[in-house]
Amino acid sequence: MKLLPATSLCVLVTVLISLGETKKFDKCSLAKALLNHGFNKADLKNWVCLVQNESGMDTTKTNKNRNGSSDWGLFQINDRYWCDPRDKNKKSSNECKTPCSALLKDDITIASACAKKIFKRHGFRAWYGWLNKCDGKPLPDLSKCKL
Repeated sequence: MKLLPATSLCVLVTVLISLGETKKFDKCSLAKALLNHGFNKADLKNWVCLVQNESGMDTTKTNKNRNGSSDWGLFQINDRYWCDPRDKNKKSSNECKTPCSALLKDDITIASACAKKIFKRHGFRAWYGWLNKCDGKPLPDLSKCKL
């Protein structure tokens, strides 16, 4: 039996660990997860469209904005207002009372609660992905999803 060199083994372990922490939804699994987290069924197509266009349905997505803030996770929640980036150089209102890293987990409980808080305050208009790609446009067809 041939053994892998230590560096190859370390790379392999790192890749396997990172694969275990990444969740990329398809539209039906996302719709089911959102329903399980208490999202309104009447708004489901809008939420799926929002998530498709904000994060590509990837829980680990991050984006650095031109103003220096960053967006985190499935819903691309901004660290200037909604979560704590744990960066001494960034100030955040942290309205969701959570570290931003919690928004990158496969378990979308915390991210969902924060997204619902944002929605309650600002509606879908809080997200540019929804404004630019979903507002007044055809929404995803969820009719084949067993919801």
